[in-house]
Amino acid sequence: MRTYNEKISIYHGMVSTIAINLASNFYPIFAISILGATNYQVGLISSLPPLIALLMTIPAAILLNRLQSQKKTVAMAVLGARLLFLLLIGVVYITSSYQAWVFLIIIAFMNVPATIANIGWQTLISGMIKDERRGSFFSDRNRLLTIAGMISTLIIGIFMKNQTNNATAYQWLFFTALLCGLLEVFFLMKHKESVQAVTTTKKSSMDWSIFKDHGYKWFLIAALCFNFTWQMSWGIFNIYHVRIAEATILWISIFSVACQLVQIFTFPLWKKWAEARSNTLTLVWAALGMALVPFLTVLSTNLFYLTCVQALSGFFISGVVLLLFNLLLEQSPEETRTYCITSYNVLLSFVAFIAPQIGIMLLEGLGIQKSMELNSFMRIGSAFVFLLMYLRTRKFTKALLVKN
Repeated sequence: MRTYNEKISIYHGMVSTIAINLASNFYPIFAISILGATNYQVGLISSLPPLIALLMTIPAAILLNRLQSQKKTVAMAVLGARLLFLLLIGVVYITSSYQAWVFLIIIAFMNVPATIANIGWQTLISGMIKDERRGSFFSDRNRLLTIAGMISTLIIGIFMKNQTNNATAYQWLFFTALLCGLLEVFFLMKHKESVQAVTTTKKSSMDWSIFKDHGYKWFLIAALCFNFTWQMSWGIFNIYHVRIAEATILWISIFSVACQLVQIFTFPLWKKWAEARSNTLTLVWAALGMALVPFLTVLSTNLFYLTCVQALSGFFISGVVLLLFNLLLEQSPEETRTYCITSYNVLLSFVAFIAPQIGIMLLEGLGIQKSMELNSFMRIGSAFVFLLMYLRTRKFTKALLVKN
C-alpha cells in the first residue's frame, strides 16, 4: 500500500518526465535541423549544463542544508527552470548566426535553478521514503514514470512526424513543456514534509569526512568511472542518429519509445536481481550490457535495426538508473547524506561536462566507427571497477565483523 507522499511523488515524477521528454529529448535534432548547429555545438548540448551544475551544486547544498523546510525552495527552483522554456521559444527570432549559441546559453543556465531542485528533491524524497520501502518504491516509480515518458514521446512523434524542419512545431513543444512544469510545482507543493528543527551542530559548509567512509568512497570511484564512459558517447549517438542515419523526429521518438517500453518491464527484474545478489554486483552486469550498445549501433544505419538496439539499451538502462540511485543512498551515511549527495552531484557534473567533449574529440580524430568501438571497451572497463568495488567492500565488511 503506497503512502500519500509516495503517490504524490509518482504524480510529480510523471509530469516532470513529460516536461523533459517534450523538450530535452529533442534538443539535438532542433539544434541540427533548425539552428544549424555544428558537431562541437551538439556536443556542448550535453556538456554545458553540467558545467553550470558543477558551479552551483555546493552553494545549493549549503543553502538547502540550512533550511528547515526544503519543499518550497525545491518547487520555486523547478518553476524558475521551467520558465526558461519561454526563452527557448524566442530563439528562432534571433539572427541566425547567433541562434545556436543563444540556445546553448539558455539550456546551460536552466541548470542554475535545476541543480537546486535536483539536490533538494533527492534529499527531500530520501527523508520521506523508509529504508525498507526504498527498493520497491523506486522500482515501481521508475516503471510508471517510464510509461508516462513513453506515451508522451510516442504522441510527440506521431504529431510531429512531418515537422522535423518546422520551427513552430518545436515552439509548441517548449510551451507544452512549460505547462507541465507548472504541474510539477503543484505536485511538489502537495508533498507532506516533516519540518526539521535547525540545530547548532548543523554544519554550514561541506563535511569532508564523508570521503573517509570506505563504502561511499568506492561508490564514487565506480560510479564516476561508469558515468564518464556512458556520457562521453551521448553526443556521438545524437550525431550518428541525425546526420548519418538521417532519423526524423518520428524515428527519434520511436527510438525513445522502444528504449522506454523495455524499461517498463525490466525495472522489477533488476529490483529482484539486486535483492538476491546486491546492488553492486548487479550493476556489474548492467554496465557490461551497456558496453554492447555503441558497438552494435554503428553496425548499420537501418532505422528498424537501430530501434532494436535502443530497445536492448533500455533493458540495461533500467538497471543502471535504479541501481545507481539505490547504491548512492545505500552507501551514504544517514547523518551526512546531504553532503554525500552533494559531492556525488558535483563530481558527476564535472564528469558530465568533460566526457561529451572528449567524445566529440574522439569522433573528430577517429571517426564514428572507431570512437564507438573504443567507447564499448571503456564501458567494459568501468564494469570491472564495479566488480572491484564489490570485492573490496565485501572484504572490508568481513574485516570489521572479525574485529568486532
